Amino acid sequence: MNQVTGGKDTEVTVVQPGEGDTAVLPGFGAVFKLSSETNGGEASIVEHPFGVGTITAPHRHTNEDEHSLVLEGEIGFRSDDSEVVLEPGGYITKPRGQMHAMWNAGSRPGRIVEIITPGGFESYFRELSELLVSHAGAAGQGAPDLHASPEFTELAEKYGITYGTPDWLGDVVKRYSLKPPSH
Repeated sequence: MNQVTGGKDTEVTVVQPGEGDTAVLPGFGAVFKLSSETNGGEASIVEHPFGVGTITAPHRHTNEDEHSLVLEGEIGFRSDDSEVVLEPGGYITKPRGQMHAMWNAGSRPGRIVEIITPGGFESYFRELSELLVSHAGAAGQGAPDLHASPEFTELAEKYGITYGTPDWLGDVVKRYSLKPPSH
């Protein structure tokens, strides 16, 4: 990634195809393309690969909106009562305050670009990945379930995110043959 100082709070940032720091999350990763640190906190851009059968844990943001563009595969989105499956080129906005989830609705890996406004939430993915690694190492196993972890609760509170189990979750998991969500 190359950066050149630009305007008051913004830097010219260039990220070539295939570049970007990564965070590994079970079935769902994060490739950091634009950090809010380079644009005065206005936005962040994160690329998310979705493994087949993957759904994110339903959650609600209090501080940011998410705008997604599907790059590969078929990605399903549910935000409160609105549900849609988008193919490459499809866009959706998931407004703050709405319980939402995203999933791979197809039979091959998928990928989206997510623009988060305002920026800053990209750091949540880094910290969550680090927490998963530390808990997996302590337990001597793969991806642990962090639901009851005080560290997980603190991290979610730090970023103004709440998790839940909406009425629609079981139906979505069943219809698309998904693995139950994890944090």
